[in-house]
Amino acid sequence: MAGRGTFFVRQLPGPPGAPTVVLLHGWTATADLNFFTCYQALGEHFGVVAFDHRGHGRGIRSLRPFRLSDCADDVAAVTAAMGIDRFIAVGYSMGGPVAQLLWRRHRARISGLVLCATASYFAGTRQQHLSFLGLTGLAGLARVTPPVARSWLTEQFYRQRRTSQWEPWAIAETEGHDWRMVLEAGGALGRFSSSDWIGEIDVPTSVVITRRDGVVPVRRQVKLLEGIPQARAVRVDGDHTAVINDARRFVPALVAACTDVARRARRAGRGAERAAG
Repeated sequence: MAGRGTFFVRQLPGPPGAPTVVLLHGWTATADLNFFTCYQALGEHFGVVAFDHRGHGRGIRSLRPFRLSDCADDVAAVTAAMGIDRFIAVGYSMGGPVAQLLWRRHRARISGLVLCATASYFAGTRQQHLSFLGLTGLAGLARVTPPVARSWLTEQFYRQRRTSQWEPWAIAETEGHDWRMVLEAGGALGRFSSSDWIGEIDVPTSVVITRRDGVVPVRRQVKLLEGIPQARAVRVDGDHTAVINDARRFVPALVAACTDVARRARRAGRGAERAAG
């Protein structure tokens, strides 16, 4: 794509005339790692588009610092190039802030939001701010250290934590990361807050709350829900990785959330047409 780079896009056409959902993955994941359990079920009802964010997997590389707003602009540019005028943004964890920024920066393009296991801010306590600040420091070090030292930093930070249960394809997905950018993404996530404007969101929204989440506290997920006018909750009895480890529960909940948002968006569209006519 001119001015941005090459995007590898996963697309399912869905039924004729179906609305499109764009899937926005979480931090340190990729589109496939985050959503492979969901593609088939969503594709039965929606057109589906997914690709990797900057620095993650096959996402584009850039020398400029990672910014969540750039990820939002990437989504707007890719969907425009694909001829998709309006879509439902489905954000998981870090994808939640990207979805929120999509609404703020490209409102005419967003027909609805589905926000999963996410929040309007991620660093609430001083300790959490320091933790995210540490990621920013590691990212800065990764910019100036030789490749061997950079590999050591990222090995200590993440790769050693992968479990023996991972399939080879999943390990290969993470090995495609630009770890300097991934570390910067962690810092950007810590600085993000939509608290000042979240109440302005005016499109149908569902919040999928993972009730045993140890990464994004449930109280923050609930605060996100309560901060968005007329947002609806879908609750899943699972942890932050429920989309993978408890797909039997999570995937139907996600489909239900997307279906509800699409239904409300259609109703709002018909209402707007009647008012204009």
